[in-house]
Amino acid sequence: MPTLSASPAQASADIPGVMVPGVASGDLELLLQRFLGPILDLAGAQAGAVRVVTDDGLHMRLVAQQGLPQHVQEAEQLVDRGCGMCGTAVGADVLGWVDDLRSCDRQGGGHYFGGQCKGVLAISLSHADQVLGIYNLFFESRVQIPPTTQTILRLIGQLLGLSLHNARIERERLRLTVMKERQEMVNEVHDAIAQTLAYARMRLPLLNDAMLAHDDPKAIKYFSDVKQAVGEVHDNLREVMTYFRTRMDPLGLLHALQGIAAEFFGRNGISLEIRNTVRHLNLSDAQEVQVFHIVQESLANIAKHSMARHAVVAINKTPAGLEFVIEDDGLGMAAPGVSTIVTTAKGLSASTHFGLEIMQSRAQRLGASLEVGENAGGGTRVRLLLPTAPATTAEHTP
Repeated sequence: MPTLSASPAQASADIPGVMVPGVASGDLELLLQRFLGPILDLAGAQAGAVRVVTDDGLHMRLVAQQGLPQHVQEAEQLVDRGCGMCGTAVGADVLGWVDDLRSCDRQGGGHYFGGQCKGVLAISLSHADQVLGIYNLFFESRVQIPPTTQTILRLIGQLLGLSLHNARIERERLRLTVMKERQEMVNEVHDAIAQTLAYARMRLPLLNDAMLAHDDPKAIKYFSDVKQAVGEVHDNLREVMTYFRTRMDPLGLLHALQGIAAEFFGRNGISLEIRNTVRHLNLSDAQEVQVFHIVQESLANIAKHSMARHAVVAINKTPAGLEFVIEDDGLGMAAPGVSTIVTTAKGLSASTHFGLEIMQSRAQRLGASLEVGENAGGGTRVRLLLPTAPATTAEHTP
């Protein structure tokens, strides 16, 4: 067995693939596989394996191995949590030898444990008094492992336990994110589509009755109502699809807006400038998402309807709160004098009308005010104002 003069912390820093406690869950099994080679060399083992406790807590699953025969790999894919010394190691934070290999031989399908393998070392993968798995080292004979090496092996177990802990947190976070996005999609479909479909459904029997009665004026009216409702649903469905295709930038609101600005001219032929005078926005993640989509919708309306050459997104701190102003030098509002979004935006196209209603709904979730009107220099001006002390419910609203 090799002897080491370095401290445990120094030695572990020299082992590739170990000092990565924040590893992403998708890379975890690759990390566990990579770390086995250097550890086998360090301990003088012929093979190694990593087992993780399953979510139900009843079994241990083989997630990485090196040097095990194929039949042992297949037999060891899933073992009972209480199996032998491995079960002891997963029940408490220990480093211990498996003295009796008969149960291992029965589990492993024979011809390895007690033959090629004369000793197995089990090391817990622990974090915060919780054991999340173990790793095993397989030896051709029972060997004496120096105390320094044992310390390093325990330290590696703790680091890998931390990685497993972080991976579980990330998996739970992803699950909650998926649930939140599903609920958010339901809310968007309900707010933007379901009510209009219900209106169209109520008009269809009236249309049918008018057609059967040969009442052409009423039939034409009800047909027009249904046609308009279907058009509105189509426009709103496109809005919802756009929203769920364009997710929030993980680097935050300002980075997301700069990303839009970088591509805006190439896509729309309109130059877009971001003017930010606020050093720290101090918004929650949920608030940033809502603000982003309000600004995004405003810019989409500019691209589709304004015929502008230049647009600006200005971010300022005012005595009343945090202000986002989106302006352009285009044609202006279709209905002059509209200063606040209402549910009946007369004069606006169907897609703009419902886009504005969704913006208003988002502003209400933030506890913010939203105004849309004419820009003093021509064009349109959208102003979103978040009060200095926004409603606490905004942070929990999808």
